[in-house]
Amino acid sequence: MSLSRRNLLRFGLGAAALSASGLRWSFGQSADESNTKKIPIGLQLYSLRTIIKKDVPGTLKAVAAMGYQGVEFAGYFGMKAPDLRKLLDDVGLKCCGTHTRMETLSGDQLKQTVEYNQILGNPFLIVPSLKMESLAVMLDMAKKFTALAEQLKPQGLRVGYHAHQHDFKPVADRIPWDVLFTNAGPDVVMQLDVGNCLQAGVDPVAVLKNFPHRSATVHLKEFGGPKNAAIGQGDVPWSQVFEACETIGDTQWYVVEHESGNTPMESVKLCLENLRKMGK
Repeated sequence: MSLSRRNLLRFGLGAAALSASGLRWSFGQSADESNTKKIPIGLQLYSLRTIIKKDVPGTLKAVAAMGYQGVEFAGYFGMKAPDLRKLLDDVGLKCCGTHTRMETLSGDQLKQTVEYNQILGNPFLIVPSLKMESLAVMLDMAKKFTALAEQLKPQGLRVGYHAHQHDFKPVADRIPWDVLFTNAGPDVVMQLDVGNCLQAGVDPVAVLKNFPHRSATVHLKEFGGPKNAAIGQGDVPWSQVFEACETIGDTQWYVVEHESGNTPMESVKLCLENLRKMGK
């Protein structure tokens, strides 16, 4: 589903985004014309969920062979941390994050989560989803994330929250995403998902600019275009997204996520190939 002309204007994507070249990055753009800051590209392994559960070593090897530099986990396949770390090291991949439930960041589970991820070499503990059904809950979550960020910082870990569509829908006349990151401390990572943000009808570039220096990791997901579109085939204003990440976002990792289609390996490979053509 593509954004209408009216919605593009409404959400501030600008006149350039209304042209064909603005909606789809020009692959012919030279390195001098694009932002030359190189941010490593990782893959959210949920993209390969139907494959990796059958063959973890083979899948990681294939991801590395494509040219991805890291992976973000959404579960550990029942493996011990040293064994999983060895698989990463063997193929030259880094752990660029993990999606972990909020309950794994409290009580006795917190110690286990910290130890596991320190072994993996993972600096980012990202909560994938929350139900923030009232202002009180939003403020409480902001307080908890702030405390966790302060607690984990000396251990070399950062905590953050991942964007879904519902995070941009009003609850009691407040936007959960805005309340959370307005009230959470500056060390709490804002992991924006570009596709999810656009699906909610919100301009991801504006979100990045509204919360500068918070986007240490960003999910790159296409929106619009043909069915099961890979990155670069839809309506995301990628040039503007990259500019925001690379100037005021303090982004350390781009994380590709492609959730749909019957050919996940081919899809995530095409996503990376298109990003390389964009100079990333």
